[in-house]
Order: sequence, then structure tokens, then C-alpha cells
Amino acid sequence: MQIFELLDELRTMACNGLTYATNPYDRERYERLLQLTSQSYAEILDLPSEQIREQLRAEIGYITPKVGADAAIFDDEGRILLHLRADDGCWCLPCGWVNANESPLEAAVREVYEETGLHVRPLELVDIFTRKPGRYGNLYTMIAILYLCEVIGGELTLSHEGLALRYWTINEVTDWHANHEEYARAAHIRWQTRLMSALADCPSPHLIDRPCQ
Repeated sequence: MQIFELLDELRTMACNGLTYATNPYDRERYERLLQLTSQSYAEILDLPSEQIREQLRAEIGYITPKVGADAAIFDDEGRILLHLRADDGCWCLPCGWVNANESPLEAAVREVYEETGLHVRPLELVDIFTRKPGRYGNLYTMIAILYLCEVIGGELTLSHEGLALRYWTINEVTDWHANHEEYARAAHIRWQTRLMSALADCPSPHLIDRPCQ
């Protein structure tokens, strides 16, 4: 087990214990476990241990993985829309955390509009991805829910969160944020499958006067 996975498990155990324990001796043990975990995080990240402890204790209730929503948008040529992040200078799909009182699907639609200015309609769920602690510098287990989407309106507009927006051929991208290349390739397979299905239903779309049914 990697150190971040171990610390995340200890952090979860300590916070869940403090949520449910009523025995003062048990609470004292869980507080000590959280303190040791915070100190270990602080040594690795070179941050004050009290700052780490306050951050870890900020979550209320049973500790679960963080959930994010991502959107894959392709143009007619099969290029994917990517956002150049201001925080790490890498390319990623439009994405973000799911807010309170919001479904993952709603979060994906919202994040696309906030980061690109486009209105989209989700077409299908591509996959659900799990990123363990320690990968790409994250401290927590993260779940990303990826949707294949189509543009239905809006105008491509760069937000304050990014440095650039553009459609890419996947193989041209070299600087990917975290594991977003994995997301992009999975979504591209779904996009190709939908395209082939549409062509099978309507093999000669340019030779007819009505849309395929």
C-alpha cells in the first residue's frame, strides 16, 4: 500500500470514528489517530500539521470518496474539446466537483457551460473512473463520472479557470491533466460506436432529403 493510500484510510477511520463514537476513551483514540495522520501529511507536503488537521476535520459525517463529473465533446471530425488548465498548464476535459443538491449529470452540464460557454446535452454515460490517493498528487480517493455530450447552443468562451480552449485530435495531445487521456480515449470509442450505428441506419446521408430515423 502506498503512503497516501494508507494515510487516506487512517484519515477515514479517524473521522468516521469521531462521527459515531460516544465513548470518551474511543474519541480520544480517534483524535490521536487523526493527529498522527495530520502530522504525516504535513511532513510529506511540507505544510503546518494544524492546517492539515483542520482540513481533514472539515468534512462532516461518514467519509466517502469525492465525486467529480466530466464531459466529452467531439466535433464532426472526431476531435475532442479540451481545456488548458490555469493551475497546472495541462489539457483536460471540462470537469468539476459535484455540488450539493446536484446530480453528476447536472454538474457535467454546468461545468461545460462555466468552462467553455457551451450548452450541452448528455447523450450517454461513458464510464465511472476511480483515482486512488497518491496518483497525480491527490490526497483523497476520487470518483469521476464521464458523460458523452453534444453541443446544443452557446458560444465557445474561455473562462478565468483556463488558458485556452480547442478541439484536439487525441493523439496530438502530450500534456494531459492527471488521467484525462484515459477518459478521452474511452469517450472516443463511444463516439465512434454511435457514429457507426448512425451510418448503419442511414448509409448515404448526403443522398437523401430527410434525416435518418
